[in-house]
Amino acid sequence: MTKRTNYYNDLLGDYSKPELVSNELAVQLLRDGETYLSLRENTLPKITLEYSLEQVERENKHWWATHCEALRQGRGDILAGEYANNLVYFCADGPFYGITAATNREVNRWAILAQPNVTIAWPIIMFNGEVIYSEWNCFDDETNEVIIKGNETLLRRGHRGACYLKCEQLSFYRDVYASDELLYWIRR
Repeated sequence: MTKRTNYYNDLLGDYSKPELVSNELAVQLLRDGETYLSLRENTLPKITLEYSLEQVERENKHWWATHCEALRQGRGDILAGEYANNLVYFCADGPFYGITAATNREVNRWAILAQPNVTIAWPIIMFNGEVIYSEWNCFDDETNEVIIKGNETLLRRGHRGACYLKCEQLSFYRDVYASDELLYWIRR
């Protein structure tokens, strides 16, 4: 029988299902996410001996938990800051080019995924250099129904380069567009 993989073995927090991250860790991860934003450069750094793919992958693994917590907490400021200025975002209703176009579309998704009484989890996460692949689902905490699920592939050049390509597939089961109330909450 094939050995099962715990995708979170070497990561700072386990976001494979709800309630695995302590409040103390969540607060620290949000602070770390803010720190990583301050390291982002305006142009994509080159992969060199001094900034290797191995270092990029390590940085991406450290970043992953901060990204998950920012989404769970509805921190649109951190989520938008994770993108490179020239982001390319491919999805069913895209493509979107540039950080402004992408975040204008994504704010609805962030609001739906981070709404009260809903929890997002990423049971599968994989890294290879600057490539990050995840599969995720979002549960209604009261009914246990899955309201949306999907997968995404990100190209992220570590903390200095941010995410410059995002490819996402989403399956909505309800709430395709966020209400004004949810949008206000995510933009706070």
